Parts: sequence; structure tokens; C-alpha cells
Amino acid sequence: IDGTLTICLRDREVILNPGECFVVPKGVEHKPVAHEEAHVLFIEKAGTINTGDQQSEKTVTNEEWI
Repeated sequence: IDGTLTICLRDREVILNPGECFVVPKGVEHKPVAHEEAHVLFIEKAGTINTGDQQSEKTVTNEEWI
């Protein structure tokens, strides 16, 4: 939406500018990075755990969002 976001994948980096879109394939490890402030819109399937397959104090369950 605003700013620049880099999506780091194991084999490459995808740089997104305002108005651009990138779909991370299911099961692909990725790390979004913004070196300066960026406003982004993430769209995920209901039930997606915010920390992937790692459980930690940062993990949020769907019940906590209701």
C-alpha cells in the first residue's frame, strides 16, 4: 500500500513497491522485511497461525482474535 517491502525466500528476494502484489506459495518459508516504514495488506486463509509451525509467546490462536 505504501513503502517498500522485501519478501525473503530461501532462493531469492522479491521487492514490492506500492500497488504490487506477490503470492507466497503454500508451505514456502518466507520473511517479510521493511527497512523503512511500510504499510502492507496481508491476506491469509482463516486458521493460519501467525508464527507458522513454530510455537512461542508470539503465537496467537484464532480464539484470541474473536
